[in-house]
Amino acid sequence: MALPGSVSTCLSPPVHYMICKLGFEKKDIYDINNIVSENGEVCWQAVTEHLHYLESDQGVDYIKSVQSLGPVCESVNLHFKSLTKEQFVVQYAVWFHWTNYTELFLEVFDVLQYAQATEVALGLMKLTSCLERALGDVYLLIGKDCPFLLRDLLASEQLAVVFGQDVMDVLRVFIGSPYGLNLRNVLWHGFASPQEIPAKYCAMLLFLTAGLGQLLQTYLLKTKYILVHRPYVTFISLEELVAFPDLNNETLCVAEELVQVSNFVFESMVPFWMAALTAFKQSRYADCVILLLPQLEAGLRLLFTTTNKCPNRLLTAEPSALYTTFDEMLKKHLDNEEINQLPSVLEEPAMEFLWDFLNHQEGPRIRDHLSHGEINLKTFPRELANQIVAFAITLLCRFSDGDTVAFKVLECMKSIHVWPELPTVSEEHVQAVKGLEGNTETSSLILKMAEILSQVQQYLPRDCCSPDDPINSVVTERLLVKLCDKHVCTLYSPRPVLEVLVVLRKICTQCHQVSEQVIASIELRYKQWMKKTLRSRQRHNYLRMLNSIKFLFPVLRLILLLITLEVINVHLVCKKTPSDYQQYLKFLKSILQYTENLVTYTSPEKNKWDETEELTNKALIKIRNFSDRKLTLIQSAT
Repeated sequence: MALPGSVSTCLSPPVHYMICKLGFEKKDIYDINNIVSENGEVCWQAVTEHLHYLESDQGVDYIKSVQSLGPVCESVNLHFKSLTKEQFVVQYAVWFHWTNYTELFLEVFDVLQYAQATEVALGLMKLTSCLERALGDVYLLIGKDCPFLLRDLLASEQLAVVFGQDVMDVLRVFIGSPYGLNLRNVLWHGFASPQEIPAKYCAMLLFLTAGLGQLLQTYLLKTKYILVHRPYVTFISLEELVAFPDLNNETLCVAEELVQVSNFVFESMVPFWMAALTAFKQSRYADCVILLLPQLEAGLRLLFTTTNKCPNRLLTAEPSALYTTFDEMLKKHLDNEEINQLPSVLEEPAMEFLWDFLNHQEGPRIRDHLSHGEINLKTFPRELANQIVAFAITLLCRFSDGDTVAFKVLECMKSIHVWPELPTVSEEHVQAVKGLEGNTETSSLILKMAEILSQVQQYLPRDCCSPDDPINSVVTERLLVKLCDKHVCTLYSPRPVLEVLVVLRKICTQCHQVSEQVIASIELRYKQWMKKTLRSRQRHNYLRMLNSIKFLFPVLRLILLLITLEVINVHLVCKKTPSDYQQYLKFLKSILQYTENLVTYTSPEKNKWDETEELTNKALIKIRNFSDRKLTLIQSAT
């Protein structure tokens, strides 16, 4: 499967331009007092005058309309930011009653005050689903058989009668038309990342929903009709759907780590995944599933387009073509009648789960019901959320393996190998600093490293070792490349394997950060030294840093070697007794703590180079003692 990290966006260029740029091209400033009155009444004329129509067929010119409405959206967003919660409630709350979920729209107002991208996107998904449901209720005032698709609902004559055609055209600029911003679909189908959804469009839809409430009140007073809300869908026989055990915090923590490294997750979508897991922990089960379902669709779309050799289907389609969605991915055949290869890759149990939860007419059809606003979000069952999250975790595991650790090891080694090439002042300067005259401590640390290496040397390829100079020859990039070539499969691995890999990844990440900080500090301080801009204390600190890297250089390489050896043998952790496993995990976490402390002490803010020596000494003693007892995985292999 292609690495999702190489994909910067799942929006095709025209769609990305439409959503992220077009509405920002005009810099006009509109007085909010011309758009909304003091009591919160929407002046629709000030909004609809920005609509543009095509000369050919009098249809909406979506490009010009988005461009023209962009500054209006900005004014509305700034207006909402200027209001307190109390002011917003007084002016607008009553106009959301027609949606049957006033609290949701008040929540969206809160979200807009901070404009955290993931929360804005979540708010927009919830807003559009609730709005669609409410518009369907309005449709049924004078129509029968409410259209299933939002696109058809917004284009209906019935809603045009109630609200006016120009008002419906404004709505279609934002949602419902593939030619417009189409915010609802690009979010619900997992195409847009959090950073690609401008907050001002969420603010505008909140504003328009209030305006629709005002127009509806006028219509109801005139016609004497009474708006009736359809009942929510309720789930029954949930126990029949249980495929996974109840999730605990430990599993969720492992999932958070897997999100960072799994090939199933687009890098730009990581915030959605993390927010979904957080929502589950906070018992916000509807939020969790709303965030997670589009990401499952995005990950499966990557797998679908890879296995069926149609990479062009990965991005949002143009209006003339269909999106690649769950519906198509679950079919037996593709549009060209060829057999869909996704089922053979996912295998039958996973396909059955997706079919049962998403498509089966007698199943919960969670995505359909949620996205069309048919479920009471306040009472969404934990049982369903648990099953969706657990299924997502199995996919994260399936497309995460030891190879990602190997990649991190090699990247870190490349960074460390830069150190000897960096410009530094002469050794005489270092030795001249009081307190740095001898290298007794450094020599002691090097000796401990040599002892540890002697314990693992028998497990290393002979052509990569030099008995004359073990420290500088054994932990080489050549050796690590050779070791990292060994593929480690972790598909369907037990929890202990995944937990160990998570800690090993973290250790490697911390080592890499230490290396990058050292490189940046050496380069900066050398320039300052040559320009003679360092104060006396800074000069001494710089020289202490140069002294410290004499042992940090080999110790980081040693840790990378030990990580790699443990990854290669990671499945042996399952042979440990529960007590031995906990002891082993505690040891790994202590090394992680050491590397995290190194990150802190080598940071530009701290610059505590002397302290790194004592830290390193304690860590090496711990590693040596653990190796003496032959408790590492590599030692268990023989």
